[in-house]
Amino acid sequence: MLMEKTADRNGFTLIEVLIAMFLLVTALLGTAAVTATVIQGNSFSNRMTEATTLAQDKMEELRGASYSDMTSGSDTHNSIYDRTWTVTFDSPSTDAATVEVEVAFSWKGENRTVSIATIRSK
Repeated sequence: MLMEKTADRNGFTLIEVLIAMFLLVTALLGTAAVTATVIQGNSFSNRMTEATTLAQDKMEELRGASYSDMTSGSDTHNSIYDRTWTVTFDSPSTDAATVEVEVAFSWKGENRTVSIATIRSK
């Protein structure tokens, strides 16, 4: 008596399991790579946001100061950000001053800056 081969098999073969595991691992590695990139981008965005906030804070402080009390200067925040502000008084006939604020920081070995400027009248 010959044994009949059944066309209906129950369960999975070893090859099917290996292929499924390969596809799963490939998907997980791709997700991990994307996650790492997103985290780095988020960290850079946080640095840029803080640098922009520092520049805006100094600009608001200089806008609130009296015209004659505005002076140039610099300071450092958290040993990360170097903030420099420059007040240039234009010709006396215009009674205007150009105010520039620049915040510099390093990101992955590259120097980055955020700069804002305004013209203020007497």
